[in-house]
Amino acid sequence: MKTDMQVSGKIKLINETQTFGASGFRKRELVVTTDEQYPQMLMIEFVQDKVDILDAYKVGQDVTVSINLRGREWINPEGVAKYFNSITGWRIEATAPAAQGGEAPATFETTSIAQNEEPDDLPF
Repeated sequence: MKTDMQVSGKIKLINETQTFGASGFRKRELVVTTDEQYPQMLMIEFVQDKVDILDAYKVGQDVTVSINLRGREWINPEGVAKYFNSITGWRIEATAPAAQGGEAPATFETTSIAQNEEPDDLPF
């Protein structure tokens, strides 16, 4: 499995931590809106000891999330296989927002290398 997958975008939602069952399984969901021609709202799950890393982030912040794709099979009561996918986050980092296009690129004045006004004092 490819292990260097990342999602970048703006945090749309950070849910509260949920705890399930007697084992105390913990899960917290994060929604990131990607910044592309057709923005996607991706729900990313953080589980167990990773739920607490979301405490340092807030809605509206630009982030890059390192993810793993997970897939599982479930056989329903009729014996038919169903398949489910999930996106699991394991690291998150704040990123600078993308340039908004309002800033003009730097311009430089061009000059001729050999100008007639300057004497040629090279010894060769």
